[in-house]
Amino acid sequence: MGDYIAVVGGMNVDIGGRPARRPVLRDSNPGRVSIRPGGVGRNIAHDLRLLGMEVRMLSAVGDDGHGALLLRSCAACGIDTSVCLCVEGETSSTYLYITDEHGDMQLAVADMDVTARLTPAVIAARLDALNAARAVVLDANLEAETLAYLAAHVTAPLYADPVSTGKAGRMRSILPRLACIKPNALEAEALTGESDPEKAARALVNAGVGRVFLSLGHQGMIAADSDSLLNLPCEQARVLNTTGAGDAVTAALVWAGVRGLDLERSLRFALRAGAVTCECLEANNPELSRLPARFLNE
Repeated sequence: MGDYIAVVGGMNVDIGGRPARRPVLRDSNPGRVSIRPGGVGRNIAHDLRLLGMEVRMLSAVGDDGHGALLLRSCAACGIDTSVCLCVEGETSSTYLYITDEHGDMQLAVADMDVTARLTPAVIAARLDALNAARAVVLDANLEAETLAYLAAHVTAPLYADPVSTGKAGRMRSILPRLACIKPNALEAEALTGESDPEKAARALVNAGVGRVFLSLGHQGMIAADSDSLLNLPCEQARVLNTTGAGDAVTAALVWAGVRGLDLERSLRFALRAGAVTCECLEANNPELSRLPARFLNE
């Protein structure tokens, strides 16, 4: 087994707008626009690096300027992209979002067609690298058939991020293979049909998921396994931007899982990672690198 985590999923350029004041719909709002590397899979990979883990990223990019930017950004933070797919003539993924004046996301459009090029055949050619990992992280930007192939052929523990309510259903058939999943309440409902978060968490465990960490946004998080169900509030934070906080939570759960932390300690570490990330205007907060030592020394 290799001493690294493999991440399979989306990688895109994030174009974000934050108005200076309360946004006015159907009008031009003064504010700030940023262009940064992002994507659920890439953000998780970056946060895993900040947490001190070696990472290999399997994603798809086009042979354009955005693709080159994404690959350079990964190299800059030490993410191994040697198994990534670069598709000639394709446009790299782009995620366009608007927040409110406080940094909470209000609307987003994801153009991620290139990710569909990560077919079972592409995965099969890279299976040895995935199976040598300590854990493999999947996001639901992958097509359902690709997720099913990964679940059937990857032997490493699988961690999953459902990404959105529209994509969460792609993971329904692979639930029995997941060591861990991190949905929010709406994604959990899309997977289980249960609108009550605690019932949804139990339903996911009953479907075969090893551990469920269900985000309640500013209200905290539920954690469940076959023995326990916990509900803890968020850590206090000076929120500057919520984009990327969920990805940091997923990375923290992987970190905790491979170290064998119990359910409650894993939940507390994940909540802390989310809070730290909210205190940064970027989707990946460099302060995450200080978190493991502080947490383990408590």
